[in-house]
Amino acid sequence: MDAVLLPYQQKWIEDDAQVKVAEKSRRVGLTWAEAADAVLTAAADNGTDVFYISYNMEFTKDFILTCAEWARNFQYAASDMEEEIVRDEDKDITAYKIAFPSGRRIMGLPSRPTTLRGRQGRVILDEAAFVENLAEVLKAAMALLMWGGSVRIISTHNGEDNPFNELIKDIRAGKRPYSLHRITIDEAIEQGLYRRILEMRNASKKENAVWTAEGEQRWLEELVEFYGDGADEELFCIPSRSGSKYFPRALVERSMDQTIPVAAYEQSDEFTYLADARRTADTEDWIADSLAPALTAARLRSAESGRRPRGYIGMDFARSGDLSVIGLFLESSELALEAIAYVELRNIPFMQQFQVFCYAADKLPGFSCAAIDARGNGQMIAELAAQRYGPAYVHQVMIARQFYLEYMPKYKAKFEDDAIRIPKHAGILDDHRAVVMDRGIPMIAEHTRDADGKKRHGDAVIAGVMAVYAQVNDDNTYQPYQYEPVTAPNPWRQGDNDDW
Repeated sequence: MDAVLLPYQQKWIEDDAQVKVAEKSRRVGLTWAEAADAVLTAAADNGTDVFYISYNMEFTKDFILTCAEWARNFQYAASDMEEEIVRDEDKDITAYKIAFPSGRRIMGLPSRPTTLRGRQGRVILDEAAFVENLAEVLKAAMALLMWGGSVRIISTHNGEDNPFNELIKDIRAGKRPYSLHRITIDEAIEQGLYRRILEMRNASKKENAVWTAEGEQRWLEELVEFYGDGADEELFCIPSRSGSKYFPRALVERSMDQTIPVAAYEQSDEFTYLADARRTADTEDWIADSLAPALTAARLRSAESGRRPRGYIGMDFARSGDLSVIGLFLESSELALEAIAYVELRNIPFMQQFQVFCYAADKLPGFSCAAIDARGNGQMIAELAAQRYGPAYVHQVMIARQFYLEYMPKYKAKFEDDAIRIPKHAGILDDHRAVVMDRGIPMIAEHTRDADGKKRHGDAVIAGVMAVYAQVNDDNTYQPYQYEPVTAPNPWRQGDNDDW
């Protein structure tokens, strides 16, 4: 299999999740690889039936023929493709199948939820975004999980609001515990797709095409040109209508609370070169006036509630120009994140930013985990914090596109589930509105400016996403101290009232 399948195809087959989903470029051979796995599953003595569904019966027929070809390559005995009449409510429908000596079969079914009733085994939904009534078909397929079945969902995208894309967003937000694969044309080419195409052409046409980087780039450019305006969706896993605002204004405003303070600290350029003691003292004064009251109030509320909360910190770092923003959160009993304060630092030296962070971590009730943007200069603060509190308590996060792809949906899900509270603040709202879809990934767009004309760059969003990252990756479990007293003889005791 290693020599036949490309790495992303191998990764897909090796994933034994009960439900796995793939958003993919067209013509990358994932369905072909799934056919190989279907044959291995049905031909095994302890295997299961496999049911294939797509929106087009010609695709279904092709899949069954591909399975028959794999069976021959694997030297498994299998029947030729047969037609079977399936009774579906008020009419007969043609299905295609091949059978194995194991007693199992691979069957291609129409894309109707009723055709899955009473069946057990694996369900493959191919080009799911184009299946009519996908939600109902998915519901019928998931019913097979109860008896140990499995579901594979494969598709290119078909619009931002399509149920397939909604499923993808739910998985990334952590609402569905399914395995997710993403295969763009760029990733497929990087892992050898174009080279494999040349090999197949050479084998079938007796050509002797030689791979070159220039030829590969030209092939991709021609492919993009062929798909035209649809290239993003068809090749790069970007649902149509990209470029829209990621956070609707109403969604963010619903989670804003005007009682949550924003502690802002800004200094002049000259402040950087004052004596250490002076900078430390001035920052302590600001902390006492602006930050300490919110932390003191949070500790009092926690003490009155009688429960020990978990505290999380997310920090987006900047030294000049943009803001450093620190979000201080407590986790509710329902796992919601409730900010007790946001800190905005503008033009503050490294050591004073670290001073503020340490005060917040020391005083935050139940401080359990923090995540800090460790790109560029932020690496210094992140490393100092990890050295002080331990790497299990401070995650040093190198933000890249994959980070946005994985954690921005989880952060957005907090708003959608009404599971987060942040300060009601115009700049923070602008930060959220600065997030747009960029090639299928929510990213911070251009700089914005606050009411004073000072630059922002989605800083509060990153602080919030970092807090969610800290919550998701918090392995610091708290075990309350408990004991049972045991009476022991005391030879030094002279009498019942002798405490000595």
